[in-house]
Amino acid sequence: MLRAHHPKKDIEDALKYAEASGWRISVGGSHAWGKMFCPYREDVCRCGEFCITSIWSTPKNSANHAKGLRRVVDNCTTRKKTATTKI
Repeated sequence: MLRAHHPKKDIEDALKYAEASGWRISVGGSHAWGKMFCPYREDVCRCGEFCITSIWSTPKNSANHAKGLRRVVDNCTTRKKTATTKI
């Protein structure tokens, strides 16, 4: 299913990176442009429920926000576990 493109190129690239890692992007919400949802439904997730990250539409620094979104994907605890077991 196609989603709307984010107006900031850096953030759009980070969203494509997240989607390639299996994360689901949901556009819309109250204060955020959208949200990223972790593909792993684990009880030991960082936030206690499941990993959900807000995507801002006009962050103060779009490059830093994009780095933060990539960091969330890279630091997913379940993703790290599955990557180490495949080696």
